[in-house]
Amino acid sequence: MRLYAQSPARRGRQLIADLIALLLIASTVKFALVVRDAILTLAEPGRKAESAGDGLASSLDDAGNAASKVPFVGDSLKKPLKSAAEAGTSLSDAGQSLQDTVGHVATLTTIALIVLPTAVILVLWLVPRLRWIRRSATTRRLFDAPGGADLLALRALTGPQRPLVALATPPGGLADAWRRGDPDVIADLSTLTLRRAGLRPGWPGEQVG
Repeated sequence: MRLYAQSPARRGRQLIADLIALLLIASTVKFALVVRDAILTLAEPGRKAESAGDGLASSLDDAGNAASKVPFVGDSLKKPLKSAAEAGTSLSDAGQSLQDTVGHVATLTTIALIVLPTAVILVLWLVPRLRWIRRSATTRRLFDAPGGADLLALRALTGPQRPLVALATPPGGLADAWRRGDPDVIADLSTLTLRRAGLRPGWPGEQVG
């Protein structure tokens, strides 16, 4: 399996496409993390509320315990202080809840900002690359098979006509020469198909680098 074309021009385009795709994915991840950090700053009021609620609840709870030791009125003094301490605990819980909500939003947003753009990039970049890998492997396999050069020559004849202009045209035309099995014409046409696929021309059995 060949990952890159043998022809310098196509291989260069593939390498540039790879670099652009990797840069786009890296930029997507970096942007998503920046957005995540920005969203997490919204949790700061929750952290402050949690800290204040914990401090208030602890102070009032201590005060209630101290008040309970006052003779005769200790229980009466303790109850409102304990109630206020519970309010402080509620404030702390609300702050923690806000932090959890912001954290969940930040996580979901980060995943969406990474997964969706990356999926688009992979569709536009990886799918064509995989298609080319499969097509080039099929083309080389056909060429190496018995009679494969004839098949690739036929593919050149039935493909885009503009590249055929550059070939030397024998008497009767390229199609007639192909039907007669002209080895030079078959070689030229099959080489044209290989080059169109980004593969280096070579004959069946020849080592291709």
